[in-house]
Amino acid sequence: MNYKMIVYIMGQILRIVGFCMILPIFVGLWFREHHIILCFAIPAAITLAISLLFTLKKPKNTAVFSMEGFVSVAASWIAMSAIGALPFVISGEIPNYINALFETVSGFTTTGSTILSDVEHMSRACMFWRAFTHWLGGMGVLMFVLAVLSSNDVRTMHMMRAECPGPNVGRLVSKSSFSARILYGIYITLTVSEIIVLVILKMPLFDAVIHAFSSAGTGGFSLWNDSIGHYNSVAIEMAISVFIILFGINFNLFYFMIIRRFSLVFKNEELRVYLGLIAGATVAVGLSLIKQYGSVGEAFRRSFFMVSSTITSTGFVNADPGQWNNFAQTVLLLLMFVGSCAGSTGGGLKVSRVVIIVKTGIRELKYLVSPRAVASVKMDGKPVEKDVVRGACNYLILFVLIFAVSVLVLSHDSFSMEENFSAVTTCMNNIGFGVGRFSTGYLGDLDSVSKIVLCFDMLIGRLEIYPLIMLFAAKKR
Repeated sequence: MNYKMIVYIMGQILRIVGFCMILPIFVGLWFREHHIILCFAIPAAITLAISLLFTLKKPKNTAVFSMEGFVSVAASWIAMSAIGALPFVISGEIPNYINALFETVSGFTTTGSTILSDVEHMSRACMFWRAFTHWLGGMGVLMFVLAVLSSNDVRTMHMMRAECPGPNVGRLVSKSSFSARILYGIYITLTVSEIIVLVILKMPLFDAVIHAFSSAGTGGFSLWNDSIGHYNSVAIEMAISVFIILFGINFNLFYFMIIRRFSLVFKNEELRVYLGLIAGATVAVGLSLIKQYGSVGEAFRRSFFMVSSTITSTGFVNADPGQWNNFAQTVLLLLMFVGSCAGSTGGGLKVSRVVIIVKTGIRELKYLVSPRAVASVKMDGKPVEKDVVRGACNYLILFVLIFAVSVLVLSHDSFSMEENFSAVTTCMNNIGFGVGRFSTGYLGDLDSVSKIVLCFDMLIGRLEIYPLIMLFAAKKR
């Protein structure tokens, strides 16, 4: 294990986080929140000092293999979450460190669950930092480092594989650093586009920035207690729905559109299933809500927004799903597990992984009926590599195992089985809201042990299990 290189990589990532913590200071100055300046200046200085210490001397051995890539990513996410919580504690807006850590992990992992019962009383600077953690975590801080630094291509592929969600990771161009720049360019362009659209739709600029950051990271933090429902605007809801659906698409497909390789986009099976699930779920949920809302238009308005927010794991709400009928809640619950596309900022198991698992099950059934039949799992008309199929199935097994253990640990708290299930579901799938008691995404009533477990679940969901396992299983070679 090349520990010196792991520390060096962590230093580069923490440097970016340190500089990003300076941005809320300018927001505080703009809104005349002068008391907040030191609350961000102190953690930023600490972070930059640590990063300087970690990167003072570049290791002679710069070799990074899969183990080093996984460990460096997992350790960096834990470190930046621990440091990112400090402004909330120092400012006194979230005085309990465990609560502040939960809020920060929820931000960086783009989960959107919260321990805050009244978000509206936060300072603008802390609101900005809270939403900006979504934006940083959406594409990944490491991806940003790769985009701005030139580094060994083999090394960066191992790190990209650790941070990018989905069953497989590939490069858009020959160099991984160029791929990262292309992806971040698309990410920034979509974010700025959403800000402009929301401002045109009469949303205040600061509100537009906050919600664009949350949409881009498919996180769900808002500056209002009633989320997007605060604006009661069909236009704003539809605009945000479209953008979060776009952020839930594999970013590679945007690049193919830019270079006019449209055939690769149209043939993409994951995209077709993803859009089909949104359309089908919207119709199914909408029809079931007509009686409750007394209007077809109103029912489908709520349905489309909530389905889009759920499958992309964004967590914005324009209604309380806990007040919906059992059928509608069940559909949303299933969408939470499916999630969005691989290579997007969304959470969940990922559509491609679910498709592979389903097709693997169908293949096994065919094999039982006709043992001599030769059948392979195909995506986009091409056979899927056996390693990818095995990886998808193994991931599901680990996911279910960790999910069950988490629910078991939470059972020590004074909540029902349904509520514990909902809390773990919303955190492991990085959704933000759940069903039943936790339908609004507020998890502040849980005790400290449960919150720490759910922090672990959020990181497991965002980094997709293996990096954290490698971190705890790492051995010196």
